[in-house]
Amino acid sequence: MVGLVNSVAARPATRADIGALSVALGRAFFDDPVMRWMLPDDGLRRRKLHKLFASITRYHHLSRGGVEVAPHSDGIGGAALWDPPGQWQTSRIDEFRAIPGLFLAFGASLRKGLEVTELMKEAHPEEPHWYLAVIGSDPTVRGKGFGQALMRSRLDRCDAEHAPAYLESSNPDNVPYYERFGFEVTGEITLPNGGPSLVPMWRPAR
Repeated sequence: MVGLVNSVAARPATRADIGALSVALGRAFFDDPVMRWMLPDDGLRRRKLHKLFASITRYHHLSRGGVEVAPHSDGIGGAALWDPPGQWQTSRIDEFRAIPGLFLAFGASLRKGLEVTELMKEAHPEEPHWYLAVIGSDPTVRGKGFGQALMRSRLDRCDAEHAPAYLESSNPDNVPYYERFGFEVTGEITLPNGGPSLVPMWRPAR
């Protein structure tokens, strides 16, 4: 399914897109509160954050068929990592394959990342749904409709299937944006040792 907002189009990602989409997501999440908590050093975060998105895309999300990108003239402007109903959990094999990439991204902070993952799993809804694990656009194109095109593309499919959707916002400033698409706050996931919070959000089936 392809989403189109103004002149920005979303299309399914391929393996060849992983490098460019991971760079775009690394830039998109550079100032994210959770990412700053896990990788507080700006230089390390700038150099390594894209490795996280490359690893989880390659070893989990892409094979589920829900990854979409919004290209622009210089490459990939934004990307969304969706999992179809019943497919959000990572297999043990995929987790094992992703560990080297995650270690390259987080290094000594990998334990923090694993703690966050476990807390997210505990709060995850059991009802089948489309799961938006990650969405972001490169700061150079932010505000130009890339995120909207990506959201609209997959949510149109959710509505066609009468399926609910779920996400966790790692930045409270983004909650009103998701609410515009019909997501509702369902609680709070507090990270340990004074860390920031994630905001789980649910979009009922339509």
